[in-house]
Formats: sequence, C-alpha cells, structure tokens
Amino acid sequence: MSTATDDKKPEGRRSASRYLLALIPLAVFAGFAAVAGKMLYDQDVNGLDVSAIPSALIGKQAPSLSLPPLEGSQTPALTDAAMKGKLTLVNVFASWCVPCRQEHPMLKELAADSRLTIVGINYKDRNDNALRFLGELGNPYDAIGVDPNGKAAIDWGVYGIPESYLVGPDGTILYKKVGPFDARSVTDGLMPAIEKAIAASR
Repeated sequence: MSTATDDKKPEGRRSASRYLLALIPLAVFAGFAAVAGKMLYDQDVNGLDVSAIPSALIGKQAPSLSLPPLEGSQTPALTDAAMKGKLTLVNVFASWCVPCRQEHPMLKELAADSRLTIVGINYKDRNDNALRFLGELGNPYDAIGVDPNGKAAIDWGVYGIPESYLVGPDGTILYKKVGPFDARSVTDGLMPAIEKAIAASR
C-alpha cells in the first residue's frame, strides 16, 4: 500500500538531481576562475609575464617582408631593405585594436631612441582608419606595411595584436612581446634585449 510520503520520494530524488546538475556549471566556472586568478597572481606578484609567449622563430631569421605602403601616408613601405643592417622593432598594429592605442605612447617614446628602428605591420585594417589612428596619436614608424589579409602576420607567427619582435641587424629575431608594451615590460624585457643586441654587435 502506497502512502503520501512514498509518493513524494521519487519527486524528491528528481529535485535533488536537478539541483546537483545545476551546480556543475558553477563548479566548472569556479575552476576556470581559480586558474585565471593564479595566472594573474603570478604576473602581478611573482613578476612573471604571462604574455611573453615563447616563439619558435626566436633565434631564427625573420620572415621576408615586402608589403605595400599605407596609402596617403608619407611613410615608406615595409620591405626587407627598411630593416637591413638595423636593430629593428617590428610592431603589428591596427586602428581597431584597443591595446594598440594603449601602447602607442610607449612606441612614440621608443622612436626617440636613435639605436632603434621601429616599423609597423598594419594588420587587417582599413586604410582611412589607419591614417586617422596615426594622425591622432602620432606616427612612430620608420616604415609601414599593409597586411590586409593577415598573410604576413601568419608568417611571423602572430598570436594576436599588438605584438612586437626585436630583430637584430643580421635579421635574427631576438625577442618577442605579445600584448601591449607598458613601462614595466619595456624596462624588464625590451630594453635588456636591446642592450644585449648592441653589446653583441660591438
């Protein structure tokens, strides 16, 4: 003989199961949050730069560049000749890239360093937008090449923009920075690489 209490037991079990299933996404999210928190802790507290993703190209010859100029700009096109025999920072940028805008003042400061040539790969951008971007923020580049379909970026192994590569006078990639430069990454990462490259060329 079934009682009212017995009739409620299956429903109670179903409610408990639904409750447990609802907790699964929360547990997964908590796991991801913990991993992200650990990465941020490592970056901010332990001084690790999680954006400094290793590149298979470091220590190897830089891919050849022969890109058309940014139309309407007085800046020369980006070719191998623009970099030959010079310590060069190759910066991949676009007008639609918010972090590119954030790092741009730092590039302007670096452009004042006579030891360094800065060139830009304008990635999947509209010509008029790129011109407006440089007109508003200033142009730190000694040469600019337009990469409308991202082919050059693929050759260079670009993860995302902004991204920068320090290339030695002999064409060897010496250093890579994923993400925007700030004062800390310039001081702790880029400048030591520049000093090392200059010392090696003496």
